[in-house]
Amino acid sequence: MRLRFTLFLLLMFSVLASAQDPCVPYPAGLSTYLICVPPGAASNIDLVVFAHGYVSPTEPVGTIPTDQLSLQGVSIPALVNSLGFAFAVSSYPKNGLAIKEGMVDLENLVAFYKQLGYSPGRVYLVGVSEGGLIATKLIEQGGPVFSGGLALCGPIGDFDGQINHFGDFRVVFDYFFPGVLPPSPVSIPPSAIADWDSLVPVIAGAMAANPSAAAQLYLVTQTPTDPTQPVESAVDNLWYNVFATDDAHTELGGQPFDNRFRIYLGSTDNLRLNLDVERFSADPAALRQIAEFYQTSGSLPAPLVTMHTTGDPIVPYWHETLYGLKVLLRGSLREYLHLPVVRYGHCNFEPAEVLLGFGLLVEKVSGQSLPNAELALPSETMRQQFRSLAAQNAGR
Repeated sequence: MRLRFTLFLLLMFSVLASAQDPCVPYPAGLSTYLICVPPGAASNIDLVVFAHGYVSPTEPVGTIPTDQLSLQGVSIPALVNSLGFAFAVSSYPKNGLAIKEGMVDLENLVAFYKQLGYSPGRVYLVGVSEGGLIATKLIEQGGPVFSGGLALCGPIGDFDGQINHFGDFRVVFDYFFPGVLPPSPVSIPPSAIADWDSLVPVIAGAMAANPSAAAQLYLVTQTPTDPTQPVESAVDNLWYNVFATDDAHTELGGQPFDNRFRIYLGSTDNLRLNLDVERFSADPAALRQIAEFYQTSGSLPAPLVTMHTTGDPIVPYWHETLYGLKVLLRGSLREYLHLPVVRYGHCNFEPAEVLLGFGLLVEKVSGQSLPNAELALPSETMRQQFRSLAAQNAGR
């Protein structure tokens, strides 16, 4: 009897604990879905779908990148729930370059959410980095699934250009620091991935030993950097070259980097640089894949808000300039709003800034602002920042 009573208490405690946690994981084939609904929410509660950013191909498939679900200690699902929305995210059925797979998976996620008995009036899509491109493509695609999107620091201007950004950084790095990384920039040996942690101090040491070459590297590649962390931008870009290259080749059906006719400028000897830098030619099959599935159009049948840090070293800010031009040429300016954030770093946003962007999206979609949205932020400092930003952007 005592054992049965103990088991009963454990069962009741488990039920109560799960009842207090609004987030429930669901297996979905190769993906995992995480759905968070505020307790007592109506079945027609609006939904926010989160498109996460790039995850290394070396990570296990089906694992939600929980490190991307918080911003400066603020839980994104909890923030969304406190605003009166349900929240849903998928791991995607593959890691690495997963634009096509992510697009299909997020539509399936919304369908699964409805199968649970919910019928959201509106579904908002928020994407970060790679997820920013997924969000943009899904909004451009149109259809009844998504009401509008918020794309944060995504490679939405020119995906060819994004591929070449990583490739250019690697070949220019190899020119200034030969032999530091194993060859080749377009075919990464497994040892480079396995030994990455030991390669990072070698990269940092080489750049510290030759600060002139390091400065030229950033000038030639036009990559922003933080003076307090002078090797951070280099390490981050080289990480993508090492971890993303082979997976991208597989996904795209060929090698996509092309610098045959690139003219590199910004060094103390541009002639020698352009004569000696390693050159590569893209495979036509890879370029066809990019043109068909990875480029944006700028045609917006529903509202899209974009945000980007101006000093982004990973996904350069010029993506926003190019995308704004596409929107203009497609006549979609009415549905488009861009918010630049003057700061160094990739996706280096403050919680108040992201909340502002989301609030502006909700207003564009529904015609109504989020009442007392700043109360969802956990500190008075964040709330004051939000009120200041809201005042500066009133009427946009």
